[in-house]
Order: sequence, then C-alpha cells, then structure tokens
Amino acid sequence: MPDSGATQAPETFVLGLTGSIGMGKSTVSNMLKEEGVPVWDADATVHKLYSAGGAAVPLVEAEFPGVAVAGAIDRAALSKYVVGNESAMRRLEGLVHPLVAADRAAFLQQVRASGQALAVLDIPLLYETGGPSRHGCDAVAVVSAAAELQRARVLARPGMSEEKLAAILSRQVPDEEKRQQADFVLDTGVDLADTRRQVGQLVAELRRKGGAA
Repeated sequence: MPDSGATQAPETFVLGLTGSIGMGKSTVSNMLKEEGVPVWDADATVHKLYSAGGAAVPLVEAEFPGVAVAGAIDRAALSKYVVGNESAMRRLEGLVHPLVAADRAAFLQQVRASGQALAVLDIPLLYETGGPSRHGCDAVAVVSAAAELQRARVLARPGMSEEKLAAILSRQVPDEEKRQQADFVLDTGVDLADTRRQVGQLVAELRRKGGAA
C-alpha cells in the first residue's frame, strides 16, 4: 500500500503568455522573471536553434540550400524561400516545430522536477499554432492594450511602417478574440507600476493553484 504519510511534490501550474505585436508581452515576461517565475520563451528558443551550433541549422540548410551563413541560419535568406510560399513554410515548420516542442518539454520537465509551483510559456502565436492544449497550458494570460497605443508603439520601432504592421496583424488572431478566449487579461495600457501590480497578483494566485507559494 502507498505510504499515506509521503509528501507529494506540488503540481506545476503552466501558464501560457501571449499577446499581439506591440501589446507589451516582453515587458510582462520580464516582470514574471523578476517575480522568480521560470519563463520559457518560444522566440528565444527558435533563435537558439537557428544560431551557430543550433539543432535546426543542418536540417534547414538541407531543405533550403544556401540559408546557412557562418554556421547559422540567415533569416533574410530563409525568408526568400518561405515568404508567400505556403508549401515551403509548412516544410520549414515541419522541421523546426518538433525541435521547439522538445525544448519546451525539457523546460517543463526541469521545472516540475525542481518543485516549482508556477511556470510560464511565452508563446507569441499561441492561439495561431494550436491553442493552449497543444502547448500544454493550464490557462492563458493575454497581454493587451488599446489599439491606438498598440499602433503607436509598433510604428515607433525602426523600419516599421503601416503596411508592415497591417501584414503582421493579418496573420495574428485579433486582440478582441484573444481577450475573449483568455483566462486572464493583463492590461499594459496603464503605468508600469499598475501592470506590475497585476502581474504580482496573478503570480500569487497561480502559485496557490500550483502548490506551495
């Protein structure tokens, strides 16, 4: 019979963090890290896989010859193959997505083994790539702000234009839909102290769900 006196390790509550371009997701992600929450970053993982020595480099170069420069994937060269070519994009995703999923699984295994009550998966295109269940999330927090503020933030970036912004938004689930589907909405259309307060309250709540704070 199992030992009824044995102490069970706390479950890790997995929160998916997402938000459209210019909504302040990176700011919120950094605030979560400052709260001591382990955060897995999908974009950073792809960057690592594409960098010199990354596991994706030989696979992508074999499929799209000439995109590897100095042992790393040249994103500009790769874009010439895949932009506007749905078949090429699917082939690329077929190579890279399993590697990203393996990295995410290794992260979750590590945080669960260390007894963390809360972990965050920072996935910009969470809803566009299968939703929370596919990514192993227990809940989703969407980072949001008013459309006018979003537009002003993005257009202030170097090299950004109205046309580029429109193209990016056309590939993303609208903010209103994300807010409706999310379990939590974090507002960055306020001052940083208020956003930090929202993040702190959410962390405290989810750590209670996952186990000991």
